[in-house]
Amino acid sequence: MPSADPTTHTGTAVPATADADDTGAGSHARFDACSDVDSSAGTDADPGADPGAASGANGHGEDTMDLRLPDEVLALIADQASDSQGARRPGQDTAQPSVSITAPREASVPSVPSVSWAPSVPSNLATEDDLLDRVADWGPTGTPLGVFHLVPVRVERDLPLISRWMNDPAAAAFWELSGPQRVTEEHVLAQLAGDGRSVPCIGVLGGTPMSYWEIYRADLDPLARHYPARPHDTGLHLLVGAVTNRGRGLGGLLLRAVADLVFAQRPSCARVVAEPDLRNTPSIAAFLTAGFRFSAEVDLPDKRAALMVRDRSLRHLL
Repeated sequence: MPSADPTTHTGTAVPATADADDTGAGSHARFDACSDVDSSAGTDADPGADPGAASGANGHGEDTMDLRLPDEVLALIADQASDSQGARRPGQDTAQPSVSITAPREASVPSVPSVSWAPSVPSNLATEDDLLDRVADWGPTGTPLGVFHLVPVRVERDLPLISRWMNDPAAAAFWELSGPQRVTEEHVLAQLAGDGRSVPCIGVLGGTPMSYWEIYRADLDPLARHYPARPHDTGLHLLVGAVTNRGRGLGGLLLRAVADLVFAQRPSCARVVAEPDLRNTPSIAAFLTAGFRFSAEVDLPDKRAALMVRDRSLRHLL
C-alpha cells in the first residue's frame, strides 16, 4: 500500500474494514476476512492503561520489542531532521517551500474555507453508534501549513482524483490499486458498503484536496490476528497524492496532526497504529517523525510489515 511520500501510505498494504460475515466488505482484496478479535476487544479500553499491560489472543507477547531500524530508515530520519533545520538536500528545488517536521504542535484553527470538498456524511456513517465516533464530525485541525480537514469520500466526486493518485508508480508499488478507475472504485466501495469500521477520506489542506486516508478500527480488522490488539486501537493509512508534496516532511506533519485528532475525538482509543511495508522506508521514517514508535515486525499475508504505534500516554513526549 501507500506512504506519506509517494509511498507514505501510512497504512500500507492492508486497508481496513471487514464484515462480521467474513465477506471482507471493507478490506483489501488480499485481506478479505474479518478477524476474530481477542476477547478484550468488546470492552472499552482504559486510555490511561499501561501500554504494555495487554497481550493478544494469538499468543503474542508484549508489543514493545526493541528492534534495530534498517540503516536506510535511520538515514532518512537524519535527512529529514537536517531539512527541518533549513538544510537543502542535493537536487531540491530552491523554489519549493520547506516543511519543518519540528514545527509547533499546537496551532490555532481558523475557519474552514468554503470548498467543493465540504464535509458530508455518507449514509454508512449516519448512525449514533458509528464504530469510529463519526469521523465526518471530527472537524478541522490546525497545522503550520494551514487548516487540515478529513472529509469522508464521496465516490462521484472523489474517485477520479483517488484513481489518478493510485496510478502513480510510487504509490502503486505499495497500494496495488493501479489500473482502470474501476479497480480503485471497487476498493473504495467495499469500505463504504461496510459497517463503519473503516472510513476512506480525502485530506484537505488549506482548501486543497491533497491526500487519501483510511481511518480504521485496527482491533476489528484482520490485522488484529497478527499483533496483540487492544480495544479501540485505531489504524491509519495515508497516501500523499501530489508528487510535489512528497519528500518534504509533509507526511510526518500530517500523521502527527491526524493521530492527535484521533486521540481528541476518540477518548476510548489508547493507541494509533499502522503497518507499512518494511521495504517502505520513507513511510516508516514519516511515522517515526510523527511520534510513532517501531514496535515489531509482523508477517502479514502479503508483506512483512513494520508495526508502528503511537501511545496516548506518550503523545506529549514523542
